[in-house]
Amino acid sequence: MSKEILLVAEAVSNEKDVPKQVIFEAVETALASAAKRRFEEDVKIRVSIDQRTGDYNTFRQWNIVADEDYSYPDSELTIDDSVEQNLGLAIGEIYEEEIPSEEFGRIAAQTAKQVIVQKVREAERAKVVARYSEKVGKLVHGQVKKVTRDSLIVDLGENAEAALPKDQLINREMFRMNDRIRALLSEIREDGRGPQLVLSRNVPEFMIELFKLEVPEIAEEVIEIRGASRDPGLRAKIAVKTNDRRIDPIGACVGMRGARVQAVSNEMNGERVDIVLWDDNPAQLVINAMAPAEVDSIVIDEDAHSMDVAVKSDNLAQAIGRNGQNVRLATSLTGWALNVMTSEEAQSKQQEESQKLIDVFVNSLDIDDDLALQLVDEGFETLEEVAYVPMEEMLDIDGFDEDLVNELRSRAKESLLNQALQAEEKLDDAKPAEDLLTMEGMDSHLALVFASKGIITMEDLAEQSVDELLEIEGITEERAASLILTARAPWFAESE
Repeated sequence: MSKEILLVAEAVSNEKDVPKQVIFEAVETALASAAKRRFEEDVKIRVSIDQRTGDYNTFRQWNIVADEDYSYPDSELTIDDSVEQNLGLAIGEIYEEEIPSEEFGRIAAQTAKQVIVQKVREAERAKVVARYSEKVGKLVHGQVKKVTRDSLIVDLGENAEAALPKDQLINREMFRMNDRIRALLSEIREDGRGPQLVLSRNVPEFMIELFKLEVPEIAEEVIEIRGASRDPGLRAKIAVKTNDRRIDPIGACVGMRGARVQAVSNEMNGERVDIVLWDDNPAQLVINAMAPAEVDSIVIDEDAHSMDVAVKSDNLAQAIGRNGQNVRLATSLTGWALNVMTSEEAQSKQQEESQKLIDVFVNSLDIDDDLALQLVDEGFETLEEVAYVPMEEMLDIDGFDEDLVNELRSRAKESLLNQALQAEEKLDDAKPAEDLLTMEGMDSHLALVFASKGIITMEDLAEQSVDELLEIEGITEERAASLILTARAPWFAESE
């Protein structure tokens, strides 16, 4: 039988292109399984095959454990047993005793076949994963092998299969068996059946890879893709930038008579693609991304990372797009939250905001509306700016002299000081409850701040949302969530 084992290992290894070691391990497992059938108890068996001669030996094993951990007499020995029998083994080591080996007969061969098939499948999957791990995020080609309710099974060749979930198809796409297909390898997913290649056709990266395929300048890194967004099957935007001023990036991506962009569009089921010129200036990038709509003006809010985009009223529908498509794609492409409005609405909003600032300056600095309006027109938005902007900048304002600037700065600082004193008084008057003060994760200052906002007890805190706490200066999202969870702990205790 020893020669037969060698012949089996040689034949299967050559046929399935897997290492002989995998086959020998499968046969050892099968022989061990056959040997265990001789015992009624749940024993541990190990088989060792000499890969040169095919001879094999069988061993029964016992784990050496501490006395208190002794639970399985059929496969464990205590450390005291080891000492009594002079085994010379420590806890964690294994004692082996050779027993008669099973013949490599029909039952053992059948078991070996099943184990070998499983091992071969695992080895083949491992080879596929190794071959495709570097292709994640790249295009792959294949043929539809099977269509199920949830996905398409795509044959990539060389024993490699991938799943293309139907929610990763482009809208209204239909594929049948044996159709050729191109998709992006989005991930290698681990599941109960082993690693699985997962494809996608509706992610922006799919379009990017198609452009790399159709536009040599992109592959050569003369043109750079800086961003992309898609409404799969309907419309997409892609932002490009040239590293060579002699080359027009938009023209290169469009191609002669639109051939290049048309090839990409055809592969994406007729999806319309807008090619946008990238600009490092966020405002100019948004103007480019809003095309074909023309932008009249933009107001940037750095703190909120948003922009108010104003267009002419007869251009509003085009700027927003069907079901908000154009502004949604532009938002995704640029990374800025875009609020599209008419020029009249933008002007009205700006006037309202300006009036609020004027009122603040009039009341806090005790000046007239004209002077307050002049400060707003010069870009002053806070009392801190009036108090601490360099003297030279304020003297550059038409009609401002040193005496006026000093007076304005003095009044601004006095107003800020009064506001700080009022805030402190409010904190002093606020008295947080004992349960809030002693709550885990709370400190006395923060408890006072909460109390000044009307959050007096743990129950008050428990009823807050994370967004509401983020309005308090110095509170991070993580800490807000943690404090609310701690405050709500009594709720869960009562429900139990």
